[in-house]
Amino acid sequence: MVGESELPDFPTPVVVTDKRGRAKWTVSIPPDHEFPLQQEQYAEICMQNMEVAKHVVDLHSHMHRESMAHYGYYHVDPNFMDVAEAEAHGLLPGTKAKTNMKQQQLVGENVDGLIESEVCEKSMTFVMETHDAGLGKTLMMLWTAYGLAQKEGRSFFVDDSRWAYGAYSKFFKPPPIPNCRPPPRHEMLPCPHHARHLIATASTATSMFGGAFNDNYEDPRKMEVYRQKPIFEFARLGYEALFQLSNEDATYVEKRIGELQFQTMLPEEEKVNGTIIGVHVRHGDRRPYEFQYRDSYVPLDRYSDKARELMHQVFNNSGPDGGHNTLAEIHSIMVVASDDPEVYESEEFSHAPRAQEQIRLAAKQHLETPKQAATGMRSFVDESVGWEGGFFAGMFWSLGKPSSVPATAAETPDTKLPPTQEALRLRELVGRAYLMDLAVLGRGSDKVICTVSSMGCKLLAVMMGWEKAIERGGFVNIDGDFDWRGVSW
Repeated sequence: MVGESELPDFPTPVVVTDKRGRAKWTVSIPPDHEFPLQQEQYAEICMQNMEVAKHVVDLHSHMHRESMAHYGYYHVDPNFMDVAEAEAHGLLPGTKAKTNMKQQQLVGENVDGLIESEVCEKSMTFVMETHDAGLGKTLMMLWTAYGLAQKEGRSFFVDDSRWAYGAYSKFFKPPPIPNCRPPPRHEMLPCPHHARHLIATASTATSMFGGAFNDNYEDPRKMEVYRQKPIFEFARLGYEALFQLSNEDATYVEKRIGELQFQTMLPEEEKVNGTIIGVHVRHGDRRPYEFQYRDSYVPLDRYSDKARELMHQVFNNSGPDGGHNTLAEIHSIMVVASDDPEVYESEEFSHAPRAQEQIRLAAKQHLETPKQAATGMRSFVDESVGWEGGFFAGMFWSLGKPSSVPATAAETPDTKLPPTQEALRLRELVGRAYLMDLAVLGRGSDKVICTVSSMGCKLLAVMMGWEKAIERGGFVNIDGDFDWRGVSW
């Protein structure tokens, strides 16, 4: 909080005085500051904003208040002055300080136009950066943020400059491009929510998707998971607009879904075809919610037993004489996707096809050992990477590091170090495998069995759609008595 005439050289909320002598507050980010800010800086700005807003209220009332009232999600603070407005009043330096500033391109920004378009009236920019190595939370936040932006009439952009997996374009086709351009980066604020240009990040999920968001958008007239339908639809809107895989992967997914559906086809005279039961098994560092399995994983036979139970239910009365349709059940298949390669070799799933076979994450015992030459010298091959036990964050951050570092080394990975080209190549393979697994299960399955403690499981529900997943029971959770929920915060 600064009352002097000279602004600090770091991002912070400041108290200013308008032409009528009234105290206002805004957020000062030096125009030449790096973009995006560090995750911790965005979180700190939101915390400081609350303190400064409270301080300005005290100035107006000439008394100190111990606590602020609990405001709704769309509360507008009359004492807040947007950055562009503060610049127009000469309270922030604005254009005088940002000459010759080259701003990096955002995903979704139109750079082909011959005539420069106007700055968007309102916008939201999603920063794809998180200390969490997984893709699931980032995708759920991205989709939900897009849906929220559409609801609020905001143009939507994505920043991938520090995304752990590399460039957005390596995985997805470009998102819908607005007919306006993003504002100067120092005008993008993490909060308050009524700022003209918002930044959405993992570090500010509690303010954007926290309790006030749920209070505003949950349906109070409904019970259980049905309260979440409006929030589910936000994520669904984002999925439909943004989950367009890059050409090569999209082509493979369509081909793979066609192959799996062909296996369930019966002759035309049969009225009912077989069904596809998708099974998503998440191991690694994601533990179940269910109390008895919280230190291990849900047993694999729970998945396979549930799949057989579902098949029996589907075909119990669908036979030609109203009885059990044995032929259709025989032509039904389980399709498995897992971050743990040992799941595919298990007794329960060794007969089941994988969701996709384009990129396989293998355990080390299934990788070929380098052959020795006649001279006794071992020929050089790339270092093998085994994924025993599933996806672990530490394993992900160590990709591309020299193998001289022992796998059991107790070191905290520095996630801020720029990755090597080899690390990015390996991360890209991991990300593409995950996305294609989701695409095949979410789009090709009639029912999906998974554990709702996994974000990938909740993403699959969104991909299936509300009617198919929730109303028709296509989304089957076997991790305790928990319902679908969106962004974790």
